[in-house]
Amino acid sequence: MLSNTPDAALWSGAPPPASPPRRLTHADAVDIWIARWLRIRRVDLLRRYGCDPRRLYEIWDESHFVGSREQALALFSVRYPTLLDRVDCGAHRRISQAPDPAQLSFFEPIE
Repeated sequence: MLSNTPDAALWSGAPPPASPPRRLTHADAVDIWIARWLRIRRVDLLRRYGCDPRRLYEIWDESHFVGSREQALALFSVRYPTLLDRVDCGAHRRISQAPDPAQLSFFEPIE
């Protein structure tokens, strides 16, 4: 879908050779936000940056690199102005896998 974008070439082809894990930088966090909006698969991000998946979610929750989303949005609007209306640039929302106790009332017998 976005194969004609300039950054799409960075993500195509074989993954780079495995390298030892490195610490992510603020610039990496901005790039990870942009890659998320370009719908780059999470597994490709993990291969590219050689990091633990939790590091990505720390960026997306903004518990690390606070303000990187705003910087990425400014850069994204300059690089891809035609995609702004097609991308959800909102904050990351965590969806819990644990059952909600309030839903247990759905299974109570009706009197």
